[in-house]
Amino acid sequence: MIFDRLDVSYGGMWGSRQGMTHPDPMSLAVAARRHAAGREYAVLLSARERPLALVEYWPGRMWRVYLFDDRSWRMQMIDLKPHSTGMLLAQQNTRWQFSSEQEHSFWKWDVQETTTVSADGQVEVRSEFAGPRGASTEALQARTSGSSSVPVRRFSAPVEDFLCPVPEFGDWQVFAPLLAQQGHEPATTSVVLRDVSVDDGSGPLRATGIEQLFRPGACDTPDGPAVVEPVDAGRLRITSGQLVVSDPGWVGESPRTVAVPPGEFPVTLSLLRTTRGAAVAAARVTFLEIPPREWEMALCPDEDLGLLGEGQFYGVGVDTGTVAFMDATRTVVEDQLDEDLFVPLDSHFTVELPSPKPEPNLIAFRAGRGDGAYPVWIGRTDDGQVGCVVVDFQLHSTDRGE
Repeated sequence: MIFDRLDVSYGGMWGSRQGMTHPDPMSLAVAARRHAAGREYAVLLSARERPLALVEYWPGRMWRVYLFDDRSWRMQMIDLKPHSTGMLLAQQNTRWQFSSEQEHSFWKWDVQETTTVSADGQVEVRSEFAGPRGASTEALQARTSGSSSVPVRRFSAPVEDFLCPVPEFGDWQVFAPLLAQQGHEPATTSVVLRDVSVDDGSGPLRATGIEQLFRPGACDTPDGPAVVEPVDAGRLRITSGQLVVSDPGWVGESPRTVAVPPGEFPVTLSLLRTTRGAAVAAARVTFLEIPPREWEMALCPDEDLGLLGEGQFYGVGVDTGTVAFMDATRTVVEDQLDEDLFVPLDSHFTVELPSPKPEPNLIAFRAGRGDGAYPVWIGRTDDGQVGCVVVDFQLHSTDRGE
């Protein structure tokens, strides 16, 4: 393709996808703030409604560029990392060949060629072949893992041939020369960039209808009519004044914590019953029997709302299909989790891991949608005290209102 202009849009990381739109778009302003903060984001460069390159900015100042051909097929991936010269080195360049559109859609390549370049210009080119279709992955790995089955070429080259400038934010012309590797050439020496990113919109996800999550009765969901049933899940014992909301199987070094008063407090689950069965739609621990005046997103110290696009949120990450409320001093013995927690949750919505008083306990519950990330909301009273903390598993309709 010959192009004289590149359309520029921004969004979250989505390197394995194809197409003209970001599944998680963000405004130019949010992308700029993420760049300044060293946070990841992606830039889509397109021309005449066709994607030419997807550029991802990774923490550690690494850039990854996906290149598309005239069919809008993703055919190449280039990793660029900081070099001692102050420029970026195309340290790894991977190309694929496909026999048909169907093979491409299922990512069944015929040939994968990977070029690796060292900091001093030592080059290695490795070619891998898929072999006969229908062969098992294990057999393919066995065929391609040996030195005799993977052709390798090694040679030296001027490292300058693999360098490109480090772009300032918005200076995406830096990546225009890479487009020639897929046959895309600029019509002029100066490429015009046109911003087609989304507006700022309403900003990050807002807490709407949180109280209704625990109001018994009929409601609407994306899957049709349902019934909300609040369920008592026991009393949570807090001793340190720090509530942790976490996947109990992955309590990290800096978990999502909320400063709360010490004591014992009721935990309530919101079960959502549909024709398909019941699921946990939300969980709440209540510290004050006072309706919240306002809601705020529970943030970790390094999280900034200004770096979120429209409708985005920071939340609790889930990898075991389970979330727990616990005190910050509560320890979890991983070897006991299967027997004491995960197996019981196969037949129960919630499980308590007790401790003798006055030690803190742990109350775990199923995550309504399973693995993923979910917003955690702090409900504050008129005088700013924490009245409750809620995990919303987002099973209800998004337009449920205040």
